[in-house]
Amino acid sequence: MNENAELTASFTELYGAAPEGIWAAPGRVNLIGEYTDFNDGFVMPLALPHTARAAVARRTDGVLRLHSTDVPGGVVSLRVDELAPHSGHGWAAYPAGVVWALRDAGHPVTGADIQLTSTVPVGAGLSSSAALEVVTALALNDLFALGLSAPELAVLGQRAENAFVGVPCGVMDQMASACCTEGHALYLDTRDLTQRQVPFDLAAHGLQLLVVDTRVKHSLGDGAYAERRAGCEAGARALGIGTLRDLPYEGLDAALDTLAAAGEDESVVRYVRHVVSDNHRVEQVIALLDAGEVRAAGPVLNEGHVSLRDDLRVSCPELDLVVASANAAGALGARMTGGGFGGSAIVLVEEAAADTVAKSVIEAFTSAGFATPGVFPAVPSAGARRLGPAA
Repeated sequence: MNENAELTASFTELYGAAPEGIWAAPGRVNLIGEYTDFNDGFVMPLALPHTARAAVARRTDGVLRLHSTDVPGGVVSLRVDELAPHSGHGWAAYPAGVVWALRDAGHPVTGADIQLTSTVPVGAGLSSSAALEVVTALALNDLFALGLSAPELAVLGQRAENAFVGVPCGVMDQMASACCTEGHALYLDTRDLTQRQVPFDLAAHGLQLLVVDTRVKHSLGDGAYAERRAGCEAGARALGIGTLRDLPYEGLDAALDTLAAAGEDESVVRYVRHVVSDNHRVEQVIALLDAGEVRAAGPVLNEGHVSLRDDLRVSCPELDLVVASANAAGALGARMTGGGFGGSAIVLVEEAAADTVAKSVIEAFTSAGFATPGVFPAVPSAGARRLGPAA
């Protein structure tokens, strides 16, 4: 029995009838451009082969029933007209928040039975929550014939996470899950959501991009993310601009002097330096990929990690060890990816050296007394899609 047949059988056993279809939405890893999305900046994620899958059937009685094969516990049963922000529900808040966001935007979602399962590692900084949001949004969009585009579904998923769950994330994760295409990285302008699919065929260049999951769990709801967002907004206000996107890289040094002279907190100065320089790094990587100089992106990844570690201060000893041990073993470059404080790092390597580098990282973790990390190649994969009818 294949995975979709298993999910169909599980749904049918749980809810007493077959689902109307099965949908999938991937997790993502971000190549470059971190903490830039809520500053209207540039990002460059790619979708992973790991997905959240949903078997779904419509209901017309206002009942929303949610179940995950990955989380202990029974069915979470809610009423769609009683959904309210910040009302809890644990993991179920993500799909429930999407139903709330759709209805709040005027879309006639009258209930659903949903069975979810996911291979996206949770707490690894690979957007497991965005995958749940986007797969739910896509399924309901199809079943209720709402006619929403992939970017529109991504924005609704972000609204669910911001307003319903209470995490002030930018739109990158949902856009990556909804819009990425196989064999490409997504160059996204988060101000106007214009996007370009940039060819990222690593195998053709004899390269691999490894994801190293440190197994250190992080939570973006713990205030650290919100504090950095607030600091970035304070920096923009002090500089008299709408967002840090409006500060060109060439004007960064002068702007930092202005902030220091105005007595802004030194953390605000650091955050501004990171965001503006990381926007610049996205543009550097784009130019290198367009020129076919993929290897030359390695040093830019290293620079990005230093900025995240020293200016944004969202790294941790495990992430720093991935970068140091991978580079010592011959990697072309590495950096933490995602929100930080744990989660994952990416490592750009020659394909022939991938096993050696991975082994060196694992040995470094063992020597440091850390838990063994998970290591797997990031294969640029397809975004959210319907997998077909349930049967």
